[in-house]
Amino acid sequence: MCAGVIGAMACWFSTTAIGPDLAGHWDLSGSQAAWLTNAVQIGFVLGALAASVVNLPDIMPVTRLITIAALLAAMANACVLLEPGFGGLLLARLATGVALAGVYPPALKLMATWFVAGRGLAMGLLVGALTLGSALPHLLRGLGGDLDWRWVVAGASLGALISAAIFAGAVTEGPHGFARARFDPRQTLRVLRDKPLRLATWGYLGHMWELYAMWAWFLAYALAAGQAGALPLGDASILTFVVIASGLLGCALGGWLSDRIGRCLTTAGMMAVSGACAGLIGLAWGGPAWLLGLIALVWGISIVGDSAQFSAAVSELSDPHLVGTALTLQLAFGFALTVVAIWLLPQVADLLGSWRWVFLALLPGPVLGVWAMLRLRALPQAAQLSGGRR
Repeated sequence: MCAGVIGAMACWFSTTAIGPDLAGHWDLSGSQAAWLTNAVQIGFVLGALAASVVNLPDIMPVTRLITIAALLAAMANACVLLEPGFGGLLLARLATGVALAGVYPPALKLMATWFVAGRGLAMGLLVGALTLGSALPHLLRGLGGDLDWRWVVAGASLGALISAAIFAGAVTEGPHGFARARFDPRQTLRVLRDKPLRLATWGYLGHMWELYAMWAWFLAYALAAGQAGALPLGDASILTFVVIASGLLGCALGGWLSDRIGRCLTTAGMMAVSGACAGLIGLAWGGPAWLLGLIALVWGISIVGDSAQFSAAVSELSDPHLVGTALTLQLAFGFALTVVAIWLLPQVADLLGSWRWVFLALLPGPVLGVWAMLRLRALPQAAQLSGGRR
């Protein structure tokens, strides 16, 4: 299951990793290049909202849904190879995001059907797979040197095709499946009215304000930092891959901690660490390289280490008939917020005249997230989390 997620998620940042190449090839401005990433985010939100309104993850067999969505993601991503112009690029990336909304949220539900005890670690590893898949285009770009950008796009689409094959032939629902729901849009409102679920979602929103903006713009930050001084590993793309991929370790650590000390404490702790890194990384601008690398690595581990635990919390707090809808709705809200954060950072960089302190704009996210998860921990319903571990 994790291998399947890695392949599909390689499509997410396939154009972000080759942003400078695409900007030169199509003569794109900085804001146009940013919208190639944001188009995926918007597409994911639209796909997730549509799926939640019709309760698709709860009325359709999950493996069939993921297989179809992975195939669509592969085709949409490959449309970039047709070189359709900027408008066509945006449509291709938008369609890729819509398709990925049929992979990631249902995969979280699918993983939950296999685990009751140890669910936090299992879902952590799944989000770790998403993290590694998201980082792979940066690795392809970094190792390829003068490799044509088309190979990065083609490699991501191939990964999604492999993902579809895995979910079609090698993955089934587990023994702890959730009951099927009937189509009823009013069920979405039931999710929104639930206070514990709202707090878990507020925590997730704080987390997401920081996560994808950092992932989307760390390459630009590293390129600028390299011009100001020594750069760890000597290559911005390789450094970006290592930083993002290190989240795999964070997801495993977050899952292990969450099953032992509780979802709320783990998520609050991870956000406190990642927020501190966002505030401190500017101090290492221009060197020494080891300090920049250390802060970036800790940030890469902590910024996504709590991600799966918000989903695990929703799977434990929500009505069993509505787990898929609740997960998809939470993700839709979170990814909608990433559109604003991704758009904002280059504006802040232009305002400051440098990327050095731009990540300070992400600090409100972890602050909000810590507050929400500690509030949730104080509610009696938090006893439903992780076998009573809050």
